[in-house]
Parts: sequence; C-alpha cells; structure tokens
Amino acid sequence: MTHAKATIFLGLFSLVSVVILYLSTLDVQNNLSPQGCRMSRMSPSYILQTEFNASWTSLANRYSLWLYREVGWESNMIHGSQPVLFIPGNAGSSRQVRSISSSAVRQFYSSPHLLSQAFESTSFKPLDFFAVEFNEDLSAFHGPTMESETAYTADAIAYILSMYPPNTPIIILGHSMGGIIATSLLPSDKISAIITMSTPHLLPPARFDQRIDRIYDRNKLVLESDPTPILSICGGATDMMIPSESCILERMDAPFRRTVFSSALEGAWTGVGHREMVWCHQIRWRVARAALELGDATSVERRGTVLDRWLRDRSWFPPIGAPPQLLERDSYRILSENEQLVLDRPRVRETYLLPVLSGPSTKLTLYVSQGSVLAISPHNPGPLDVSVLLCQATDDEAFECESLEPSVLKLIPNPNPGIPFPVPHEGSDESEGVVLFEVDLLSPRQGRPKWVGIRLDRADGFGWVIAQLAPETIVVRDVKITTLLAGGVLTHLPDTRALHISVHFPELLSNALIVYRLSPRISTPGNGCKEKYLSPLLVHKSHPAETHYFPLRLTPHRDILLHTHGPAPYIDTAVSVRGVYLDLLFSGGDDCRADVIDLEIAWTATVGRWASRYFTTIISWAIGIVSLIMLELWKTSDKGIVVTPMVTQSLDFFCRRRLLALMLGSFVFSVVPVPVNYFLGTKGEPFFSPLAPLFMAVAYGLVVVSYWFLFAFLWPLRLLSKFSLGRSHREIISFSRGTAVSMSLILFLVFLVIPWQVAFLGCWFVHAVTCASSPRRGNNSFKSPSGSVMISLMDSHPHTNGEELDVTTEPVDQSSLQIANNYNHNMHLLLLMTWLLPLAAPVLVVWIRTLVTAGFTTPFDGDHFVLNVAPFLFLVDFASRTTGPLFEKTRLERIVSVRWSLLVVTVVAFVYGPKQAYLVFDATKLVVGLMVVFRIGTRYWAGSFSSASTRPIRQ
Repeated sequence: MTHAKATIFLGLFSLVSVVILYLSTLDVQNNLSPQGCRMSRMSPSYILQTEFNASWTSLANRYSLWLYREVGWESNMIHGSQPVLFIPGNAGSSRQVRSISSSAVRQFYSSPHLLSQAFESTSFKPLDFFAVEFNEDLSAFHGPTMESETAYTADAIAYILSMYPPNTPIIILGHSMGGIIATSLLPSDKISAIITMSTPHLLPPARFDQRIDRIYDRNKLVLESDPTPILSICGGATDMMIPSESCILERMDAPFRRTVFSSALEGAWTGVGHREMVWCHQIRWRVARAALELGDATSVERRGTVLDRWLRDRSWFPPIGAPPQLLERDSYRILSENEQLVLDRPRVRETYLLPVLSGPSTKLTLYVSQGSVLAISPHNPGPLDVSVLLCQATDDEAFECESLEPSVLKLIPNPNPGIPFPVPHEGSDESEGVVLFEVDLLSPRQGRPKWVGIRLDRADGFGWVIAQLAPETIVVRDVKITTLLAGGVLTHLPDTRALHISVHFPELLSNALIVYRLSPRISTPGNGCKEKYLSPLLVHKSHPAETHYFPLRLTPHRDILLHTHGPAPYIDTAVSVRGVYLDLLFSGGDDCRADVIDLEIAWTATVGRWASRYFTTIISWAIGIVSLIMLELWKTSDKGIVVTPMVTQSLDFFCRRRLLALMLGSFVFSVVPVPVNYFLGTKGEPFFSPLAPLFMAVAYGLVVVSYWFLFAFLWPLRLLSKFSLGRSHREIISFSRGTAVSMSLILFLVFLVIPWQVAFLGCWFVHAVTCASSPRRGNNSFKSPSGSVMISLMDSHPHTNGEELDVTTEPVDQSSLQIANNYNHNMHLLLLMTWLLPLAAPVLVVWIRTLVTAGFTTPFDGDHFVLNVAPFLFLVDFASRTTGPLFEKTRLERIVSVRWSLLVVTVVAFVYGPKQAYLVFDATKLVVGLMVVFRIGTRYWAGSFSSASTRPIRQ
C-alpha cells in the first residue's frame, strides 16, 4: 500500500470507527439497561412571581421564578406550606417541575382539597413547588452562566423564604447541572436538604471551560464538609447525556451523602434516561414523598433517615430497638434440619423455629411477599408483618428470643414470567416486590443450641413466606479477563435447593469500559419454566450504590449484560471494586434453576461504552497530532528548505514516519500507572492499553478527514475569489495606521462586548478566506524565468535522513514559489485552528443563545481576556497580506528554536487534555503568541512584511 493510500485508508477507518461507536452507543441505550418508566399525568398551571423583580435581583430581566399549582387540587394561596425549589439543568425548563409537584399534591390529597388518609394523623404540610426559569441557558458549557444562575437562585431563595415564617428552611431539587447549582449554594442555613437527579457531581460533561472546573473544585470541598444532607439519584447506562459514574457521591454518614442508581431504587429497578428522570413515575413519586416528609424533619439526622427510607440504597435498614421476648409452649413450631419454611397465604399467628446447624457458618435467607419485615415492604402492603428472632431454649421448653439484625434487608423485584423486565413504558408498580432478609450466623460451638425464629403477625391469607437456614453456597472461578478474549467461560452451578447461590469471579475487571454477556442455561426450557413464588433472579452488585436485577426465567441462551459505573476513566474515587460478583436467588423449586452460566465479553456493548467517555480525548489527541505535524513543518523552515510541503504531503509524511512510533509510545505509556486524571484515565490497567493506539489512529484519521472537509469548504470560496484575480495592488510593507485602528477596535470590542471566542471564529474565517484567495493555490509546478525548469512539490520526496524534503537546485521563479509556500503554510495553520474550534465553539453557542433569549442583560464575565485571541488576530492579519516568508527563524532563537514550544501543546494534549481540554487551547495560544513575537513581530511592527521590495504584485 502506498503512503497516500495508507493516509486515505486511515481517514476512512476513522469514519467507520465513528459510525461503529455511534451505533454501539445506540445499542447500549436499547439493550444494556432498558427503561421501564410509567408516564406521569398532571393538570399543571404556573404562576409567575412578578414581585421577584429588580429590587430583589439584578438578573430579573434575564430569568424568572414560577410557582406550580395543580389545577383543581389546591388553591393558589401560600398558607402553612413547606417551600421546595426546583432547579433545572443545562437547556432545562422550569416546566420540568410539574411531574414531581403533581405527585406530591396527589399523594397529600386523596381528592381535590381532601387530605389523604396516610397524612391525616401526621404533622406533614403540603408543598409549595417553586421553579427557576433560566430560558434554557446552556450552563454546562460556560462557567459564568452557571455563576449567574447560582446568584439568581440564591436571590430567589431569599425571596421565597420572605413569604414564610422566620427560620423556615427550603428543600432543593436539582436536575442535571441544576444539582451543581444547588451544591454551589452551600453553605446555607436556609437549605434543609438537597436531592439531585442525573447530576454529574464528579466530572463536568463538557470540559472546555476552566471556570466550570473551579466551580467543581469548590463544590468538592462543600461535599466533604457541609452538613446539609445530599442524595444523588443516577439513571445508569440509559442516561446518554452524562456518564453516570460522575453522578456518584462518595458515601458518608457525617455529613450525609448518598447515591442510589435507579436500577437499585426500590420500586423502580430500571434504567432511566437523562430527561426522563424528572417525569419517570417510579422516581418522581418517591422523590415527592421524601420531600413531603422532609418538611417535618427538624434535624440533620432525621432528614437523613427520611432520605434513606424513601430513596433507599441496599445497605440501609431501620433500627430494631425491640426488647427481648419469651416464646411460651404451644406458641411456636420447630422445623427439622435443612427443612425449608414455605407458607402460602398464611392465616395464623405463629413462630417457626429453624435450628442453627453445627459446622460451618450458615446463612438465613427469607422472602416475604405482600408483607413487611422491619418496616421494609412494598408501597401499600398487606397487614402481614414478619419478625426475625434469634432464640435459645430454656429449661421449661420455652425460648428466649431477641430481634436479629440483618446484613441485607431490601425490596427486590419479582418479574412476571414471559414478560420483559422492566416492562417497556410501564415498569414496576410501587406496590410490587418481595422483601429479602439475609443474615450470616456463626454456628454454635459451646453452650445451648440456637434457633432462628420466623414470627408471623397479622397474617390474613394473602402473600407468602419462604425461609431457609443452610450453609452458604459460593462458587468461585479464578477466571482472568484475558481468558475471555479467547471465548466464553462456562460455570456449572451446584445441584442444590439453596435459596441463594453466590458466584464470584474475583480476577475479572469491573470497570465502566467493559461489559460482560451472561447466558444462563436452565434445565426446563421455554414455557415449561414456571415458578409459583419468586421468579429466579440474578443480582449483580457492581458498586456499593449500584445493583442490577435480571430475571433468569428467560428462554435458553438469552443474554444478560453485566456492567458497572465504577471505577471509570477520569473519575477519582476512593471506591475500588475488582471482580464480578453475582447472586442467584430462588424460591426453592426445581423447575427454573440454572445449571450452567456462560460468561463472555459483550463487544458491541463494550465499544458503546467508549464513545461518551473518550469523545474529548480524541479531540484533544487530534490537536496533539496536528501540533506534531506543525513541528515537522517548521523544522523544514528552520533548516532552510526552499519548498514548503503541502498538507497532504505532511499527512503522508506523518503517517509514514511518526504515526507508528506514536501509537507504540501511547501503548507503552498506557500501562504506566499514572493517576486517573491523565491520559486514558485507566491507571495503567494493561487490558485497556490497546485503546491508546486505537484512539491515536482514529484521531489521526479524523485529522485527515477534517482536511478533506476543509478542502471542500474552501472550494466555493475559491470560486468567489476568482472575481478578484488580475487586480494589481501595492504590497503593504509596514504596520499601517488603518491596521492599528482595526486591531484596536477589535480588541476593544473583545474587552468590553463580545467574547474572545467570537473573535477567534472571525480569525478562523478570515484565515479560511486567505487560504481560498491565495494565488496559485494548489499549483504543484513553478517555472524558472526562462521557462526551462519545472519543479513538482508532489514529486519531492524525502531523502535526507528520511526527514526533510529534497529540493532541486534548479533556478525557479522565487516569487511564485514563495506564494505557494505561504499557501501551504497557511493551510497547515487553518488545520490547527479548525481543531481548536471545538474548544471555543461551546461558549460561542452559549453567547448566541443568550443574545437571542436575554440580549445584553449580563456581560460574559471572564470571556473578555484579549490575550486569548490577540496572537491569532495578528497572525491571520499578517498571513493575509504578506508575500514574503511567513515564518523565518530569527537571531533571537540562536539557542533554542521557538518551534520546540509545540511539544508543550503535544504533551498537554495527550496527557492533560482528555480531562482538562481547555488547557490545550491555552498551550496553543502560548505557542502562537511566541511565534508572533519571535518570528513575525519585528517585521509586523517595525519592518516590512517580506524581504521582497515594494512593487506591484499580480494576483
């Protein structure tokens, strides 16, 4: 394959890779964590708070505050209620408050203005839901916009609380970036608790603005120290707008910090999309109920208890505090060893005693349907109440018992056989689920034997209870991730009637970048697999805050995709999880037991996890590659090479001489255990090291493709430039008064009015016009004055040490050659500036969006630093008018050439840029500034633009 064909191949390879990443991402959304959300219904109305005006906030003309009211259910008056403030996220709306608000109203009232029975004997108050309207500002891309929203929200809280009795606290609900704003409001004694939904607490979704990083750094300190309870709800893999690992708060009890994934949230058990988080019924009703009870909580501890109760993670259970009790004769029934307790529709009040076996430690597994255990139950359970006791026999055939504290107590789903789980567009009902109670017991070695008592109270003939006390069943497979590269691994499960079987793969990687496919093989295939009680369930505990449930009653070879959100690239967290740990739950029958599970890597889903996590990385690495190409280009200039290579030649040269070494170097560096904030963010995990050369090749291919698009974009501009061909003008040989006035005006506008990103876009467009209108663009041949010698740039091949272009010594038309050289140099610069556009464009979009919605109501603070754009202004102005050499090495570079500063851009782009992309622009700005000062400064300010004499030039 020729060098040019290799370049074309890599360009096409990058396009195919992007398509594959995109399609794999869609596959993740549809299959990895399906969404089962019931649509919420409401009758909304919104009341504008007109009194919250300029006397309260300077941003009154830009934003607004609204009060939600459910039409027909509540009055518009504020009286004796608890205030709640909803903060929307990036491009969000105050109208998103309606789903949670409506649920709170319809839970508090059974019918319009009639108090619900559940709240009749309580001191709970109705809720007043306020919502700030940010006019769909793009706060995720712009720190000052987020700071403006924070300032407005703080003023809104002061206004809201002025309508309530003194010392009334407010509850904050934040969606997406609204959760970041909510955290930024702390410390504050006015805020009682914060619930965030799909909020990227740990990593900004767009890493192009340093001001956002500063907000995150401050919020990190707040999260570690402020006592205000904060709970974060994450949507998991279904959330395609943020990687949900950035949503995880490190669990702390003081201050109260909790995270719960919607797949683990009791009563939900489903992935939830980013926007769906605010209207998904399984989420909104629990958030609303928690808010209702938070209004009555007067202490931090009580508020934490409320959040743990309604937005529960798997490790929480209520305190027992029950006194010891005595079981008299005839009030209990003793079961034999290894006997399972199976009670279908129990009707009697009785205690069943299971003997604790001697020998190894044993595990109690208890399932309760349509009842409660230690106040854990489905919503609206039956009267059945089950207590778990640890008992010892007395001398008179009685038993002394005390309450047994669980190690696991949670509500688990019970999927219906033959129906997808979760049910599309419906999901689970809040009254569904089975209570799981588990505890590990040490077998008695000395003293009196022990029994576990299962006590039933208020049994009314509904529900069922299943319990078993048996040795713990654990299957451990020491399978390494490299083994799965060769194919799947079969694991045979023990032939046992145990209610709980654990399967551990301690050597496998547990990372957000990899997905496993598990295929259960069930002894009874198809519809013959019917379970009367609990449908066989697989539980994947991938993180302390994340649990996934999968039914095993699928047809044979139906795939289950196992994934996690921690650890993950560029997320620095104290939680370190290695290994894949599975729990298989059964209800004791033999019909639906899995005999074998097949585990392998799900490559399509795995690739789909890469795109959203390495999008910024590929952009940053592409800039690093272009900087290396520019380094090679300026090397030819420094060595006095007469002919400047075209961009296509530079790309071919880089592909031929540098790309393979760069890919190999990235592979080696990827196994170095650098901190998670740098490079690939994998801490040197060898399994992920092939990603580095892969992404490097994709980044290079995208650079090639971007040049194709640039060439196509310049084609119509070239046609327009033909109208000016043939005109004569005199070359300007000094910095003119008109140039000084123009530059001063532009810099003045940047300093006061327009963001520097707008000026940078203008620089890019001016330079594109310069490239399109340059004479003899694309000509590869230049004649000598006599017309006897022809030099072809395309035929110039590197011969000297395999690095520099070999240049003919034949006499040529120096003027024509210089014009072509400048054109080629300008095209290289245009390519570099094009790849800088993604780093500046987000703020530009925010500015335009703000002009449309709010006008010049608030200046873009921090975006008027003229030095960010001044080097590019001078460079493109100089390049648009000179016919002399664009860059020449000067005497100021006797020791070190300025071109070596491009290595700074390369290092920053490859190592730091993936997480802090704005540093790449800062480094490039510095390099361009040095080139302007050292290479063109003297000619631009005091001398002539070229070494050529002043004369008319034909264009």
